[in-house]
Amino acid sequence: MAQLTYRDAVARGIAQEMRRDERVVLIGEDVAGAGGVFKTTVGLLAEFGPKRVIDTPISEQAILGAAMGAAMTGLRPVAEIMFSDFFAVCWDIVVNEIAKTRYMTDGQVVLPLVIKTGNGGGLRFGAQHSQSIENWAMAVPGLKVVTPSTPEDVVGLMAAAVRSDDPVMFFEHKGLYSSKGEVPDGDIVDSLGTAKIRRPGTDATILALGMMVPRALAAADQLAGRGISAEVIDVRSLVPLDTATILSSLSRTGRLFTVEENPRLLGWGAEIASIAAEEGFWDLDGPIQRITTPHIPLPSADSLEDLVMPSADSVATTVEKALQS
Repeated sequence: MAQLTYRDAVARGIAQEMRRDERVVLIGEDVAGAGGVFKTTVGLLAEFGPKRVIDTPISEQAILGAAMGAAMTGLRPVAEIMFSDFFAVCWDIVVNEIAKTRYMTDGQVVLPLVIKTGNGGGLRFGAQHSQSIENWAMAVPGLKVVTPSTPEDVVGLMAAAVRSDDPVMFFEHKGLYSSKGEVPDGDIVDSLGTAKIRRPGTDATILALGMMVPRALAAADQLAGRGISAEVIDVRSLVPLDTATILSSLSRTGRLFTVEENPRLLGWGAEIASIAAEEGFWDLDGPIQRITTPHIPLPSADSLEDLVMPSADSVATTVEKALQS
């Protein structure tokens, strides 16, 4: 059992799969010699060499175009887009090419491609480098979408993503890169489409993703001190979505809350709320409540960014008020 940072877990997960399968290659801006702008690929060039760890020009279209071609012709690339905000530059390739090729060729062409990226706010990078865009990807048929919250999940979900024959959007939360956690020795392979109950509870179900998971857990600690037992579920995978775990929890607690970093309008929690209303309506003891970032560009000033993003305090207050009403 090793204590790893989230960023080191990214490199470990990729290295595990590169050792297992020589078809796995890494491509992106500064991923080789520099070890990645967020230092998530340190050591990979030294171990696997420049034919499998490839630096590119500053061109998101070129990165994904090359990775798509490599995936179509027998490799299993991991491509990095430095900041998730930059998907706006290459979204046509993702949405109209990568996501649709397997379907449009009736399965004759598969795309075993992982697109990894630094996602989310909390680091004062401003409106153009702090967006949480997993809901963009969730809306596109043909993409799988995962967001790990712990170092162990980073390794296991990266392995599952690399082994998938469908393209996977792998969102690493920038605010978690320095966080640490225990990671078992040996190879770790998780499964896409599975949520995890991080804390059991009986009075309310709180769903969270990425950096919102530790904040939801901290909120649950506060609520426990006020006599409220909150179950915290780490959604982890938006596509496929583990509705069974979510609805089972709702049937036990009767109350559902989502904690979302993405802007409120059309956030991932809206889809889950819709599913819960359709399939778990009779289990609900009160309205579903979504705790989100407002529908505004994320500010860079620390006081303003902290104000608009969900916090442990705001989650605990919202849940407590709802249960008392």
